[in-house]
Amino acid sequence: MTASQAGVPEVPVDLDRLGVDTTRPHPARRYDYLLGGKDNFAADRASADELALTFPHIRTAARENRRFLIRAVRWLARAGVRQFLDVGTGYPTAPNVHEAAHAINPDSRVLYVDNDPVVVAHARALLTSPQPDAIGYLQADLRNPATILNSAQAHATLDFHQPIGLLLVAVLHFLDDTDHPYQVVNTLIERLPPGSYLALSHVTFDPLPDDTTRNLTALARPTARHGTFRARTRDEIAQFVSGLDLIDPGLVSVVDWHPDENPKPEAPAEQAAFDAAVARLP
Repeated sequence: MTASQAGVPEVPVDLDRLGVDTTRPHPARRYDYLLGGKDNFAADRASADELALTFPHIRTAARENRRFLIRAVRWLARAGVRQFLDVGTGYPTAPNVHEAAHAINPDSRVLYVDNDPVVVAHARALLTSPQPDAIGYLQADLRNPATILNSAQAHATLDFHQPIGLLLVAVLHFLDDTDHPYQVVNTLIERLPPGSYLALSHVTFDPLPDDTTRNLTALARPTARHGTFRARTRDEIAQFVSGLDLIDPGLVSVVDWHPDENPKPEAPAEQAAFDAAVARLP
């Protein structure tokens, strides 16, 4: 559930001061709406509802992606990872990454990164930890990984001499090919210390009927005003983890990644439409 669902007080945000255009949908706010949250605007809801007309399982896909994220964080925490870099985090949603990690390693540290200033404002107000500096927040864009890696906040929150769990969950499909997504991921990976991990999920149309794929592809065009979106095939997604050591069961649907762990998946792959993997850096 999202923070607003969990009974957390709403955070007053000066949208004009932040320069937020509420007339255009934003992935984080649309995702919040799909998960049942209230931190979204009419444009976000309209965009999600139009997408749902073509892919009625879109809310199921959002929930299954979130379940994968928590399973992956818990797996990484049990593997000894005590630091997480969550890029494209979206609005606070219970359980949050730090809550999942702290349940296993209470000394875990998390840096949340998003390009939406409203997301960062909400996160700073709602996400707290008993340990000072254990949770950091950074407004930055995945398209410019150097801004993230070189930021004072990153180095205040994370120790780049110890393993880090890099979380790129439901964010890479918002980078078009012209954004050089593989180069972006490689730049992040190259700066992580040995023994770090990459956990990612990515929308794929592979399990969908041809007519659904055609219609969703049309909705991803700039003239459709849903924002940049680039679904990729499993082979294309595999390139993001090329050269890394894949953790069993490898690159699979989000519902097939450690499905016996909690929170367990509740839908088939064709409804989830996400592929996912966790890989260890050599």
